[in-house]
Amino acid sequence: MNENKNHLLKRLLNEVLVGDGAIGTMLYTKGVSLNSNFEHLNLVRPGLVAELAREYVAAGARVIETNTFGANYTKLSAIGLGHKVAEINLAGARIAREAAGDTALVAGSVGPLVAIKGDVQERGVPEMEDFFRTQCSALAEGRVDFLLLETFSSLQQLKLAVKVARETGLPVSASLAFLEGGRSGDGSSVESFSHAMETAGADMIGANCGAGPLELLKVIKRLSALSDKPISAYANSGFPEYLDGRYIYRATPDYFAAMALEMVAAGANLVGGCCGTTPEHIAALAGAIGGCRPAARNKMPVISVSEPAQTPPKAASFLDDWGSRTIITVELDPPKGLDCSRIIAGCRCLKEAGADAINLAENPLARPRMGNIALGSLIQREVGIEVIVHITGRDRNLIGMQSDLMGASLLGIRSILAVTGDPATMGDHAGATSVFDLHSLTLIKLLNDMNGGVNALGNPIGSGTGFTIGAAFNPNTGNMNVQALRLRKKILNGARFAQSQPIYDPAILFEALEATRDCTIPFLPGIMPLVSERNAEYLNNEVPGITVPAAVRARMKGLEKSSGVREGLAIAKEFIDATIAAVGGYYLIPPFGKYELAVELIEHIQKREREKK
Repeated sequence: MNENKNHLLKRLLNEVLVGDGAIGTMLYTKGVSLNSNFEHLNLVRPGLVAELAREYVAAGARVIETNTFGANYTKLSAIGLGHKVAEINLAGARIAREAAGDTALVAGSVGPLVAIKGDVQERGVPEMEDFFRTQCSALAEGRVDFLLLETFSSLQQLKLAVKVARETGLPVSASLAFLEGGRSGDGSSVESFSHAMETAGADMIGANCGAGPLELLKVIKRLSALSDKPISAYANSGFPEYLDGRYIYRATPDYFAAMALEMVAAGANLVGGCCGTTPEHIAALAGAIGGCRPAARNKMPVISVSEPAQTPPKAASFLDDWGSRTIITVELDPPKGLDCSRIIAGCRCLKEAGADAINLAENPLARPRMGNIALGSLIQREVGIEVIVHITGRDRNLIGMQSDLMGASLLGIRSILAVTGDPATMGDHAGATSVFDLHSLTLIKLLNDMNGGVNALGNPIGSGTGFTIGAAFNPNTGNMNVQALRLRKKILNGARFAQSQPIYDPAILFEALEATRDCTIPFLPGIMPLVSERNAEYLNNEVPGITVPAAVRARMKGLEKSSGVREGLAIAKEFIDATIAAVGGYYLIPPFGKYELAVELIEHIQKREREKK
């Protein structure tokens, strides 16, 4: 195995090798459905896979990849083929080995692991190592010349893969997918990637996929100034364009070859193609760089590409008086239509009563309402009271989320409660789907990053958004310690205050306070006054995250209208009386937009506060 490693590295020091092009997009052009699993073709249509490999060798490729990019357990198990991981990888290696003959080297392609459908738990390191180990061992058994770890977006996962791949004794090439701006999907910079791969022991480093040739060229230039290791470069054929039901890549073979010459001049040792490249691209590539020797490197001092974050001036916050008096926030639902008059009037009454901030939920129970960011900006401007905008991971993908958050900052929103959100299936719009690119923990981290002046990729956005970040806490659970652990993680990610789901039993609040006593951020327990027996039963039986104790439901039994409202307020006031000495604030949630109920509770809180003094 050491001879194999020395042979590859010696070749890369003395000649630039031409890699092959895309596998998936080429198999698609050969009639394979996008719904098919390309790696499974190694078993069911090996002749087609071999045909493509031979086309690349004939085009001039001197390194061809195995058709095994997604041949790991996390991807294959999704289609019931998890038990065939080793078999599919071994077949892929044998097909490529035969097609390469004595003309080309064979790179064992290994892609990143993905979340298994229905599995919301993060994979542990030993399990991830086993997934990589099974694939890498099978490729080594199939006599590949080296392992090519490619299209990784997580630097942490790539480091893990390099560690396992090195166990085979084969040379290891590690490639990260960089997007525009030179950051990977997890925000890793070219500099952090180079340093991590030096430490991990990769034999070759590089970049592939992510963006087109021009962006990849910029990455190669930075890598060559940082490292003495051989560099691989596999660019996409530009960005895809959807035309007549197909994705078309526009970069011509001549353009691709010209950019490859620049990559070689910048320091690349192995140059091939990724998505959208064809044997025609590789033929042009071989004609342009075949026979080239590697360019000399001029290592330069590391210069960070990230601009230092500028700390925005601290805006006034509803939490500024925390500890000196009882803070009160009140939730109101945005209207289902375009008429804002009632909610504006309610906010004015609540401000006059002494509320410190208004919470605006985002499409609660997955039912569409007016956008709360725009409404929140209007309320702050018209009423002069701070608004806490609830933002869910359900309704926006990562791109739209960042855009809307920057827009919220522009509109003067300064407080955001980050929540995962009820699934779209709860709502009344058939066909609506949940996004969930982000859940509460990752959304809080994104908000914290944007406060620091960078986006999800770590690229500068300016002075920072300046949000006061809130987290939700659900005490109505069978395991309070689990919820407390989640709150600690949210605090580590950047949460600065917490609001809870409605609580009806003081004992539950005291249990929650005890479980979170090491969490030093403000904690506002939720209070939602009941208005009828039907309301109490509905909340207890149908609304996620809310539990109404049997004793409370018994008090509401048979009550409706004014009598129900009176008893519901009495229960809420008793809860306040029992807990006001233990908390620094409350989060009031009047049902059905009945802000008058919140006004009455605010007056009660203020009365009890005066009595304390």
